[in-house]
Amino acid sequence: MIRRIWHGWTTKENAPAYETLLRSEILTGIASRGIAGYRGAHLLRRDVPDEVEFVTILWFDSMEAVREFAGEDYEAAVVPEKARKLLSRFDARSAHYETVLEPGENFP
Repeated sequence: MIRRIWHGWTTKENAPAYETLLRSEILTGIASRGIAGYRGAHLLRRDVPDEVEFVTILWFDSMEAVREFAGEDYEAAVVPEKARKLLSRFDARSAHYETVLEPGENFP
């Protein structure tokens, strides 16, 4: 399993609108694409001084599925224009991690 991790920051005033956009359009839009190997997402949020940080963690079965989502330059951030208007800054590149331990798995 591959986890795609990305960070974006917005103002405290824009945070509710950005979270709504993520929930109602962006993440549901990704799910509706029917990408073979896309398994869902986690959305994390935290208030930090003067802004709000969001982290998305998308789950994929393979790097091929990641490429189907993001294209050949699979590390490039996929940030729709509506989201860019609400964000004050964001990662230009996403990080990808192979999952080596899942919750509930036995430790060696």
